[in-house]
Amino acid sequence: MNKYTVFGNPIAQSKSPSIHQMFAEQAGLNIEYGRNLATKEDFIPTLIDFFQDPKAMGCNVTAPFKEQVAKWVGELSAAAKIAGAVNTVIKREDGSFLGDTTDGCGLVQDLLRLGVQIKDTHILLLGAGGAARGVLQSILALEPASLSIANRTQEKAEQLAALIPQDNFIGIGFNQLNKALQAFDLIINSTSASLTGELPAISDSVISSCTCVYDMSYADKPTVFMQHAQNLGVVNTFDGLGMLVGQAAESFYLWTGYRPNVAPVIQSLRSTL
Repeated sequence: MNKYTVFGNPIAQSKSPSIHQMFAEQAGLNIEYGRNLATKEDFIPTLIDFFQDPKAMGCNVTAPFKEQVAKWVGELSAAAKIAGAVNTVIKREDGSFLGDTTDGCGLVQDLLRLGVQIKDTHILLLGAGGAARGVLQSILALEPASLSIANRTQEKAEQLAALIPQDNFIGIGFNQLNKALQAFDLIINSTSASLTGELPAISDSVISSCTCVYDMSYADKPTVFMQHAQNLGVVNTFDGLGMLVGQAAESFYLWTGYRPNVAPVIQSLRSTL
């Protein structure tokens, strides 16, 4: 029985064990997937101890250890290098460790599942923190007409845009959004504002002119950002539960070679929120 786990702090709320058990049932695999609470000081020793078990094949890593584990693994995927963070560790046959990030795959796969067009569209990404950084490459790989990353602090957005120099990718401040030359087809909220019941400090006109909004946060009801967009007339509003399942599915695929069907897992989780 291969073993996997997720490291984080806090970790009791993690849905990863139940998600991966549902994936394993689909694949006909018998796995063990646990949770590991760690501190910044004992995370690496605990991680090393986990992988001492020859049956330990991989792990997920969530806040606040994604940057710490990126410095520990022997090799980073291209996406993880840009993100500067790792959420998936793969133990290879030679005993070395590869660090990857599956957040971007989880996001774009969920958008495509929902029928949201990315190619040739104008996309606004709100926030310039780790959540945004982790999805940049995956969004740009699908060739949007433009990707604008907006942040309260313009300099931070510009720094992220500089990671992948492309003519269709820019960083701007929230205060510049009113001067946007075109309406956005899709607005993705990567800020943590919804978790505290707040809204990103952008103009209502920017939201009302878009076709679709996607909030990386999720809850048992539409997030405040989704509700605000709906009140402004945006018809297509989605939360990030599918992204959560999608990034887990990509991890499972990297470990096992089996690509799960995410739809029944999303439905199952939704019913328990």
